[in-house]
Amino acid sequence: MPSNLLPAKSAAAPQGDSLALDEQLCFALYSTMLSLNKVYRGLLRDLDLTYLQYLVMLVLWEQDGVNVSEICARLALETTTLTPLLKRLEARGLIQRVRSATDERQVIVSLTSEGRALRAKAKALPSCLAEAMELPPKDIVKLRTQLKTLRSNLDRNA
Repeated sequence: MPSNLLPAKSAAAPQGDSLALDEQLCFALYSTMLSLNKVYRGLLRDLDLTYLQYLVMLVLWEQDGVNVSEICARLALETTTLTPLLKRLEARGLIQRVRSATDERQVIVSLTSEGRALRAKAKALPSCLAEAMELPPKDIVKLRTQLKTLRSNLDRNA
């Protein structure tokens, strides 16, 4: 283990058995994501989107006309994962992919009118998810902030 990742001498010892499954933050995050995906699966059924397709659509609803590498960076995905997602979204008529006129190596992904229209149908998803979480809005904001900080710290130490 790299020395910069060794626990500080003043770090508080974890409660209970540090190798117990229920004491692992990674397992708490993993099992929470499984539950979150189950909820999303139900919410996204009416939109006929998978969770990853929904994330791609969120990126495009935020900023239309984005190149593939930007989408990969935003979603922390490899192009080998993103390309099949884009093909399915394109086959459904939600997006179109066009080579950049200035750099043929780049592919620009844009919403179609159907893709833009889907945004209105998806508008209620965040509030439905918040309802399923049964947490006050301020706690959801705090949790999201803590998770972003955690991800940033882990990325810096990876």
